[in-house]
Amino acid sequence: MNAGIGENPNREPCPDCLKLGKQLCFPLYACSREIVKKYKPYLDKLGLTYTQYITMMVMWERRQMSVKELGECLLLDSGTLTPLLKKLEQKGFVTRKRAHTDERILIVTLTEKGKQLAAKAVSIPDQMRSSLPLTEEEIRLLHSLLYKMLSKTVRGEAPKRQSP
Repeated sequence: MNAGIGENPNREPCPDCLKLGKQLCFPLYACSREIVKKYKPYLDKLGLTYTQYITMMVMWERRQMSVKELGECLLLDSGTLTPLLKKLEQKGFVTRKRAHTDERILIVTLTEKGKQLAAKAVSIPDQMRSSLPLTEEEIRLLHSLLYKMLSKTVRGEAPKRQSP
């Protein structure tokens, strides 16, 4: 599937179909950047980056899991997760230990300090939702469409998710 909206794959590229405003990728990219920017003041209070925050969200839900499972949930590779988890461990939010059954498996566990951080973060989703220029119905529709797109583009299955 081509990234351009309404692009015919059997035709030669044309100037109109190469315009930035015709591409689906650009508004997705720009919106993602803008939303992450909106998170920054809330996350600064917690001492977290956006990627650390989404990692903590998974940890608050699951409490303990392997680095591989965490990467699958977040769609991140171990090269991204390793330094991120090291920083979260230095902050005292998680611990990393080798599995007793298989030394190759690294287990991440939420600490008590990490659990306490959730209480400070609990208002962030509502604050973010109220800052978006969309109705509740539009937010649900966008959420549904984005996960539908992920399910078709990432491993042919939907990432584990919750309703908005």
